[in-house]
Amino acid sequence: MSPSPKNAPSALRYRLAPEPAAKAAIEATFLAYDRMMEILDEVARTHNVGANVVLLHAHAYEPIRKETALPSRLVTLGLRDRTEYRAAQGRRLPLDDKLAKIKGPATISIATVQGRFSVPFDYAGYAEGWGQSVPAHLIRTDDGFEVHYGVTPNTLPEEENAMDTIAAAPDNFLSRVGRLIAGIAYDAIEQAEGKNKLKVVGQAIREIERAESEARDALAAARAEEYRLNARRGEIEREMTDLAAKIEGAIADSRDDLARAGIARQMDLEAQFEVLSRAIDENNEKIEQCVTSLRAVLSALQDAEQRRADLEKSEAHASHQASTSPRKSGGSSAAAKALRAGRAVARATGVPQGIPYSSDIDELSALHRDKEIAARLARLKSRS
Repeated sequence: MSPSPKNAPSALRYRLAPEPAAKAAIEATFLAYDRMMEILDEVARTHNVGANVVLLHAHAYEPIRKETALPSRLVTLGLRDRTEYRAAQGRRLPLDDKLAKIKGPATISIATVQGRFSVPFDYAGYAEGWGQSVPAHLIRTDDGFEVHYGVTPNTLPEEENAMDTIAAAPDNFLSRVGRLIAGIAYDAIEQAEGKNKLKVVGQAIREIERAESEARDALAAARAEEYRLNARRGEIEREMTDLAAKIEGAIADSRDDLARAGIARQMDLEAQFEVLSRAIDENNEKIEQCVTSLRAVLSALQDAEQRRADLEKSEAHASHQASTSPRKSGGSSAAAKALRAGRAVARATGVPQGIPYSSDIDELSALHRDKEIAARLARLKSRS
C-alpha cells in the first residue's frame, strides 16, 4: 500500500518471520491475553467496578499475573483495552517500548509469556490511519503475525529512536559484570603470563567484590522505591473505592454538582494511577535486572575464589617438583622441557599438572559414555 499523505497518522507494518519456538510463544501470549479478558469480565461483574481502571487493577492484577504469566506491562495496558480488543475480535495485542524493541534493521525483540524473543521481520509498507492510545500493536493475520507502529510516514520515529538508543547506549552495569565474568573465566590467568598470576587474579576478585557491593546497593534502592510506589498505589486504590461510593450517594440524592466534582477527582486519580503503574512496571524490571546481576556476580566471585585456590595449589606443586627433582646430566634437559610443557598446558587449561594416569579413569569415562548413550536413546524413543 502506498504511504498516506505526509504528516497523516499511519501504521508502519512489520511482517514477522518467527522461528517455531517464538511462534509458539506468541500464540501462547494471545491465549493468555484472552484469558486475561475473561478474568477482567469476571472481576467487573463480581465487584461491580465497570470500566474503572484503578479498581480493576486492585482486584484483577495479581490474579491475572499468577494465572497467565503475562508480562506486567501487557497486563497494565490490557486493563484499558477490553472494548478495543473485542472490536478487533481478539486479533491484536497492545505494545509499547517495553514490550517491543527494534534491535536492528531486520530484527525486533518481543516480550511473551515464555520470555523475550528476537524475531526477524520484513517491511510490509503502510496502513492508513492510527489514532490508537498505544505506540504499537501485535497483529494476528491470516498467515502469520505483524507488528504495526503508529508513525508519521517518511520519518519512522519509533525505529529511529530505538536505533539511536541502541547505538548510544552507555556502558551499563550488566555488561560490566559480563566482562568481569569473562575476564576471570578466560583472560585473567592468560594475561598474567610471566607476571605474578596470583596478584592479577586477586585484583580481578577485588573488582568483582566492588561490583557485588554496587549490585546490592542498586537492589536496595530499587526495593525502597518499590515500597514507596506500592504505598502510593494503595492510597489511590482506597480513595477510588471511597469515591465511587460517594458518587453513587450524590447521584441518589440528586446532587449532580457533587457527583461531577467526584467524577473529576476520579479522572485525576486515574491519570495518576496510569503514570504510577508505568513507574512500578519499570521499577520491577530494574529489580529483576539487579537480582540477575547480583546472582551473576556472586557466581563469578565463587568461581574466581576457586580458580585462585587451584592456582595456588598448582604453583605450589610446580615449585615443589622443581626443587626436589634430581639433577642428572643425562635426562635433565628432556625433563626440564617436559616440565615446561606441562606448566604451559596447566596455564592454558587451568588444570594443575602432575595428575597421574590411571586406567580406572578410562573405565569410568567409558561407563559414563555408555550411560549417556542409553539415556539419549531412551529420550528419542519416548518422543517418537
